[in-house]
Amino acid sequence: MKAGDLRDLSVDELREKNKELRDEMFNVKVKKSTGQLEDQAKIGTLRKDIARIETVLREKGGAES
Repeated sequence: MKAGDLRDLSVDELREKNKELRDEMFNVKVKKSTGQLEDQAKIGTLRKDIARIETVLREKGGAES
């Protein structure tokens, strides 16, 4: 996911995408702890995507404190 693509989204869409990625991160962590996760790089990718979304939210002034 590119930051430029995220900048085209509205604040509400970014918040929804952030929630979806956080839910997915939780599920991936559960799979990792039970030994069912095959793609270990998925955690890093999700962390970076969440950070990108939060950065764009801060730029737009829509970050929740």
